Amino acid sequence: MTNTPSVEQLEQALKASRRSVNYSKALRSTIYSLLVVAAVAVLVATLVMPTLKVYGSSMTPVTGDGDIVVALRGTDFKRGDIIAFYYGNVTLVKRVIAFGGETVDIDARGNIYINGQLLDEPYLTEKAMGNCDIRLPYQVPDGKLFVLGDHRSTSQDSRSVIIGPVSEEQVLGKLVFRVWPLSKFGTLE
Repeated sequence: MTNTPSVEQLEQALKASRRSVNYSKALRSTIYSLLVVAAVAVLVATLVMPTLKVYGSSMTPVTGDGDIVVALRGTDFKRGDIIAFYYGNVTLVKRVIAFGGETVDIDARGNIYINGQLLDEPYLTEKAMGNCDIRLPYQVPDGKLFVLGDHRSTSQDSRSVIIGPVSEEQVLGKLVFRVWPLSKFGTLE
């Protein structure tokens, strides 16, 4: 006599088989969803909102060495915006001071004049002439940005003929907020 499974046993085996198939489908669907989310996150981080680590102190106290910040790609900059741009093999972070066609002058105390008007810089804790080897007053070439670090006494920026004005093609994006350290998490101004 052969052991023939009962109807109940067959129904249980069928349910177990269906659970296994459903579990496999759910697992596969979850893995695909995670891969799509990861791919979208990488694309957004690369193309729209790059994340950068700040090295150096040229923008203290707004950003400091080791801060991790997020930039927003684009070319619609305003005076005072903090931008990241490529300079050789490194990324520098500076503040937009003047645009193409504008004239920049800096007095001995570090006051900045744009087209003869004193620039209000409430974000600075101290002013300094810093390392300035350009001829003043300086007219910013069209399509370029004149940028300065907030820590003027040590910053290497557009006041130096080595760096000079920044081409808009060099700009990686406008820094919008800091994600690290967590104690300073928030928007940048």
